[in-house]
Order: sequence, then C-alpha cells, then structure tokens
Amino acid sequence: MDRRQFLTLSSLGFAGLAIPGWGHAIAAEALLDPALDVAMKKSLADTALQAATDSGASYCDVRIGRYLRQFVITREDKVQNVVNTESTGIGVRVIANGAWGFAATNDMGAAGVAEAARQATAIAKANAKRQTAPVELAATPGLGEVSWKTPIRKNAMAVPVKEKADLLLGVNADAIGAGASFVNSMLFLVNEQKYFASTDGSYIDQDVHRIWAPMTVTAIDKASGKFRTRAGLSAPMGMGFEYLDGDAAGRFVLPNGVTAYGQSYDMRADAVAAAKQTLEKLKAPSVKPGKYDLVLDPSHTWLTIHESIGHPLELDRVLGYEANYAGTSFVTLDKVRDRFQYGSEQVNIFADKTQAGSLGAVGYDDEGVKTRRWDLIKDGKLVNLQATRDQVHLLGENASHGCSYADSWSSVQFQRMPNVSMAPGNAKLSVADMIKDVEKGIYIIGDGSFSIDQQRYNAQFGGQLFYQIEDGKITGMIEDVAYQIQTPEFWNSCAAVCDKSDYRFGGSFFDGKGQPSQVSTVSHGSSTARFNGVNVINTARNLG
Repeated sequence: MDRRQFLTLSSLGFAGLAIPGWGHAIAAEALLDPALDVAMKKSLADTALQAATDSGASYCDVRIGRYLRQFVITREDKVQNVVNTESTGIGVRVIANGAWGFAATNDMGAAGVAEAARQATAIAKANAKRQTAPVELAATPGLGEVSWKTPIRKNAMAVPVKEKADLLLGVNADAIGAGASFVNSMLFLVNEQKYFASTDGSYIDQDVHRIWAPMTVTAIDKASGKFRTRAGLSAPMGMGFEYLDGDAAGRFVLPNGVTAYGQSYDMRADAVAAAKQTLEKLKAPSVKPGKYDLVLDPSHTWLTIHESIGHPLELDRVLGYEANYAGTSFVTLDKVRDRFQYGSEQVNIFADKTQAGSLGAVGYDDEGVKTRRWDLIKDGKLVNLQATRDQVHLLGENASHGCSYADSWSSVQFQRMPNVSMAPGNAKLSVADMIKDVEKGIYIIGDGSFSIDQQRYNAQFGGQLFYQIEDGKITGMIEDVAYQIQTPEFWNSCAAVCDKSDYRFGGSFFDGKGQPSQVSTVSHGSSTARFNGVNVINTARNLG
C-alpha cells in the first residue's frame, strides 16, 4: 500500500481496501506457507551476481523478497474488509562504469534472474554516459552467511482471522457501550522475508514482523451536531501479536489519569477511555491563544521529532537530491561542520535501527550494512546526518550509517529515515514532577493534524487530548489547540526531559518519500518533554 492509497482509504473511512499493486490476494492460511529455503535463495542470488559481473558490473547486490500483508478493518458491529496479500520477486542493483543500474523480476527461475542482472548492467552503462561523477561506495565487509529475526513471541499471521475480528468487534462494542457514536478499528500486519546477497561476500537472511492496531472513536452531540474524535494511543511496533496482550507491565498512568502504553497495548481498555474522553471533549472549553509552556507526551512528541528533526537531517534532503513529501531542508553541511545549536542542552537525538520493538529494527539494512546507533544531535548541537553507502563520503566518513531501505523487491533501495529518538533525561524526573513546575501550560497527548513548510523550518502541530496546567496543577481538558514552531527556536526552548522510566515509542507505519513513491515504517522514542514559551493558536477561530 503506498501513501496515496492509504490517504484515499483514510478519507473513505476504510470502507474498502484495494489490493496493492505490488501484490496479489491470497487466503489467510497461505500467509504461513513456507518461503523458498535459504539454499534456493543463495543459488538464485549467485546466478544474478555471476550474470552481472559477466556482463561488466563492478558491483552487484541482489534482494530476494517475499512481502506478506494482512489488513482487518471493522466499523461498529461489522467487519468491513479482510485482505491478505503476497508479493515475491527479485531486485538486482549494480554499478557499471561508475553508475547505478537496477532491474527487477518476479520470474524466480535462474534464466529470469540472470536476465534481470544483465538488464540492470545495461541500464547502468547507459546511465554512465550522462553521469558527471562515478559512484563512491563506502567499503563494507563481506559477512558470509548470517541471519536476523524480529524477536516475536506470537506470529500475528498465525492468529486466526476470526480471533482478530472478534477482538476488533469487541473493541467497537466497548467504545459504543461507553458512549461513542461511531468507531473504526483496524489491524495492519506485516511480514517481510528478505534475502540479501552482494559481490562483497554477504548472504543475509532476515524475517521482519510489524504490527499496528489503529482506531478512531467519535462522539456526537445530537442537539448541536457538534462532534469530537479521539484516535487510539497505541504505537505501531516491530513486534508480534503479543503486543496486543494488554500486559499491565506495559501501561503508564499519566498524571491526568490517561493510560499510555509501551511494549504492550490493551486495545479494549483504550477504546473505553477514548469514548469517555470524546464525550469530555464535547464539553471542554476552547483554548485561549497565547504563549504557553508545553508538556508533550511521547505519543505526541514522536511526530514533532519525525517532521522537524528526522526528515531535515536526511542527507539527500540537505543536498537537494530529494524534495518529495514536504521539500528539502533548512539544514546545510556547514551547519554540521560548525556544530549548529539545533536545541538546548537537554536535547540529545540519536539514530538507531537496533532498538528492540521499534519499527525500523533490523539486523542489516538493504545494502547489507550491519545496523547500529549514532548521534545526530548531542547536547543540543548538530553533529551528524543520515547517510547510505554512496552518500557517506560527503560527510567525510568511510562507513555507511546503515539506513538504506526499499519497500519492495521491485523498488530500488535508497536512503530512508532510521529510528530517530530523543534520549531521556539523566536526572530522575517524573511527568508529575515536571508539571509541578509549570505555571501556565498545556499538556498534550497523542498526535493530530500538522503542517510544515518546504524547508522543514516553520511548522504547526495539533494533538488528541489537551489539558490546561495552572500553577503546577492540571485544571481540566481544553480543546482547539495547535502550536506553531520555528524548528531551532522550538528545540532550544526544551527545558526538561523526563527520565528513562517514561521512555516510549511512537511512529509512522506509512512514511512516504521518493518518486516513484515508497513507504517505510519508522519509530521515534522519547520521554515526556517540556518546552517553554511556545505560541499556541485556537484552531476553531482560525477556521472562522
């Protein structure tokens, strides 16, 4: 499913789900059919590597992918759709005469794979005629035969569809019983079985699992026609079905009584809370515009990190090579060299594709690079960006950061955002203690609508739940809140970050980039953070 399909389906309330162009529909039971064995994949990969080098490639990598998806979509007491898809094929990328070439095929025979390799080489040679400088590929050691799996306890694909549908219908019934007028609930499940091989001598077999359980609860005041919604407070995760076990150890009770979730999610309990909160939102007073200190929950902060730090620190946006989905970046290479003051000393941002439970967690990226953690912002100062094998020399480095990804075997891999997270504070600090120091503020939970300019510099963010803070106490719910930022000014206003006991993930299951468009999944972890003196507007007034 690409970003356009997702947005279209969202606008229709998920009334139907088209089969993605990259796959074909299968029975739910077929999601558990065995993939090609490793020996067969290695044989096909070697065929492609040999054909590429024989036709003049100086480098070649091969990705054999089997991509499985399941979507279960419900509304109130009805299952609206269940879709299972599979897509299998091989993508071959080469360097010949200093230029890239790529070709892909779903012909899994030796002849078809060899032909794709020769075609990729021919494309590279054609590209070389117009290329102004040869590709500089950072050295990566050959790893031999290695493997990695998402450490799941319960394969979501093995859970019967009826059990999933019953869960969602129970979620809906609980929300309606608690006062909601309408409710949509969904399960999105992903299993990527990926095999990578390269002329560097790596043969990497990976089995990646992801899960997301979104919902939207709506309450209507029939007398006035006014309505309010609240989305679920779950985060998409790199986990199995155990994420939905609702383990109490994964819950966080916030100072206002809202329950947040970490490595486990009780969807039914959240549906009841959402219904009650939408009724409360109908009666909540509208915010008075002005300057406020903001206390931002991780369920909200992830999106601000994603848009104002994650995307602007992608090297291809910095260089102007990439401008799809909200432009390039205000960041320049000299800002990295000069250690630009991106935020306050409280702000420590790191990239990490090894974080357990995160959406971006893999052992190796789609260029065969072992994943790792590195700093982007240290004590508020910009210290690095995100780069792949053919980019990193532009930063004066000689090893890839390991953040290459393709959303399908038929897509060429390119630089995608790794997990980008804010480190928790070192000093012991709870959310309740943070709020005690706020005289005039707003506590924001959950992500909402947002907008950002083409340089990732000016932005505006909403949320799901808003609570007024006066003289160190939460005094009640308010509505119609959005805050405006200029990226460096906002991050320099960060006055405190809660400790690691509050650290949680948020993330995006459908992050779009590129042309043709590709989608990726990425997590952003943080603890609750305070930002002083931020401009807040009233969205109802702005709408007239």
